[in-house]
Amino acid sequence: MNKTADINDIRKLFPALEQSVNSKKLVYLDNGATAQKPQQVTDLVNLMNSGINGNIHRAVHELSSKTTELYENSREEVMLFLNAAHREEIIFTSGTTAAINLVAASFGDKFLKRGDAVLISEAEHHSNIVPWQLICEKKGALLKVLPVDDCGHWRMDMLDALLDENVKIVSVSHVSNVLGLINPVEELISMAHSRGIPVMVDGAQSVVHLNIDVQKMDCDFFVFSGHKLYGPTGTGVLYGKRELLEEMPPWMGGGDMVETVTFEKTTYAPLPLKFEAGTPNFIGAAALARAVMFVNSLDKEFTQKQEHAVVNFMVEELSKIEGLKLYGTQGDRISLFSFTIDGVHPADLAMIMDKMGIALRSGQMCAEPLMRRYGVEAMLRASFAVYNTLEEAEYFITSLKRAIKMLS
Repeated sequence: MNKTADINDIRKLFPALEQSVNSKKLVYLDNGATAQKPQQVTDLVNLMNSGINGNIHRAVHELSSKTTELYENSREEVMLFLNAAHREEIIFTSGTTAAINLVAASFGDKFLKRGDAVLISEAEHHSNIVPWQLICEKKGALLKVLPVDDCGHWRMDMLDALLDENVKIVSVSHVSNVLGLINPVEELISMAHSRGIPVMVDGAQSVVHLNIDVQKMDCDFFVFSGHKLYGPTGTGVLYGKRELLEEMPPWMGGGDMVETVTFEKTTYAPLPLKFEAGTPNFIGAAALARAVMFVNSLDKEFTQKQEHAVVNFMVEELSKIEGLKLYGTQGDRISLFSFTIDGVHPADLAMIMDKMGIALRSGQMCAEPLMRRYGVEAMLRASFAVYNTLEEAEYFITSLKRAIKMLS
């Protein structure tokens, strides 16, 4: 099968990119928050909303059969995409946040006790901080933090001491949504496993930019959101090693996660349904397969070359702007860039850039502890996707310089 290796052919699949914002052609650089959707994703969502719509796993009629097939085929597609060993290791959720909450609540309920500890890093999204705080408060456990250095890299020299006998699980981001740096997760996993400690990897950013192989990585859990991977909102995936998922209790109770129910006792359905209570977002989950198929249709060598060109250009050009500080430096990174400019508020810059047709993210990036680490209240972030061009990066830099002059 021929792989798509033309940026214009890729862009044609995304109708949203053709729109104008403030009378300027849209340059969408907020992909770290959510990506635009290719036509094949929206087509299936529309088709199912307008016709092929019947609740899954519950009926024998034709519409239920068709939607169930689409839903379960998507599980198979995701399994292959992540190179999971078993289809029942793929749990559909509403997103990364729900997937982390599921593991924190379920794993924590089963395996955490007073005096135990959970280890995260200083560069985590709130979604990989708060769920662990909640379960630690409930169980009397301690939340430990692996610091980052001034460049944004994990303090791996401190990891050995932090991984003591009290740590029962490690949960870290593969790529920070602020720093854009690719963290050494395989090294961390190896160190944790040598002490019998499982590791969850937040892949919300990495799954879009890197080739993920959960068996090679040897993570115990891996989570991501569909809407960042060109898929529907309200969709996500929890991968977990089968033996761990089987030991963990259900997170939520209700339809589809049960085997038998009596007033005296309920027994639970086998994996993966044990963790999919109630009517799931089956239309979104089915369309997530189309997003995965889109990613699989791309020529990886071409898209990686494109991204490397953008990264090299952006790092070089941002370094030339007086008063600009880029966060996350000196290492392999994805095309995501967070920065501040002396004397200029990020929100003001973002509003002016919006008038130029450029969509950016400003604020704390849902990573307040990391902002505090660097002594800032907010940053401005530009995050690229496979459909963004080097020309858009050039327009961004030109527009940024103009906006800075206007605010100086």
